[in-house]
Amino acid sequence: MYRSNAVGLESDDASAKMHASILGQVPLFDALPDVEITHLAQTLRRSVFGAQTILFEEGETGAQCYVVLDGAVEIIKALGTPDERVLSVRGPGELVGEMSLFDADHRRTASVRAHTNVKLLEITHAHFDALLHRQPSLAYKIVRMLSIRLGESGNATIRDLQKQNRQLEQALSDLQAAQAQLIEKEKLDRELELAWRIQESILPRTLPQLEHIDFDARIVPARAVGGDFFDFIQLSDRATGIVIGDVSGKGVPSAIFMALTRSLLRAEAERAATPEEALGNVNRHLLNMNDAGMFVTVLYGILDH
Repeated sequence: MYRSNAVGLESDDASAKMHASILGQVPLFDALPDVEITHLAQTLRRSVFGAQTILFEEGETGAQCYVVLDGAVEIIKALGTPDERVLSVRGPGELVGEMSLFDADHRRTASVRAHTNVKLLEITHAHFDALLHRQPSLAYKIVRMLSIRLGESGNATIRDLQKQNRQLEQALSDLQAAQAQLIEKEKLDRELELAWRIQESILPRTLPQLEHIDFDARIVPARAVGGDFFDFIQLSDRATGIVIGDVSGKGVPSAIFMALTRSLLRAEAERAATPEEALGNVNRHLLNMNDAGMFVTVLYGILDH
């Protein structure tokens, strides 16, 4: 909401009594003589503001403060910025804007916005000076009030810093987690690249050239490099072993297990009489050598030509 003009109203006797009653509740004025309270109630100007109206903004100059008669106002730092925060909400009998009266340049240390429709009594710098001349003992209460306000401001700053620290710690934790995931992904990418190189180095570079028979083979990994493989074993001039296999799992371990299976099968195929005997021997070797619980599915046959 934009700042709106306040409506000044003349105080009748009933209003003056009500104002005097509220002024007497203000900690700064609660020790003043009744005659002084009555005088203030009769002379101070009353203002009315609608809800969400900005009374004044941080950094502005202002030579007046207000006593809340009815409703509530918000004390706000960094109004209208991403760092905006409400320091407190003040209601009837509380002062707002008093800090500017004691600043040499009368600078507002925070913004004030009407939380609800509010009625306020306006105390100008001239009114305050005159009051201090009439009631010099009020200076002690002012020092005490300033001390409390500064303490509240300091505590609020500490809370803000603690909140920001928690946010920074969370951001750092998220960044570290993201970095760890990135490192893990890079590690996996390198592992898959190595597995593919192992797989590619093991696969046959040429296919058998036989009369009346054409061979073709291709492996296209769907998502990740695994232990898929094929092979051709030249057993004799008239017999060629054909192998198709799939090792469980993905990555380097599967590629290594695939290489082991291929080597064992090539060795056993050359001395076994049948595919059943060759696969049985390979199976026994793998059982004795495999502590990781991996397995391979193999189709092995012999083509007579």
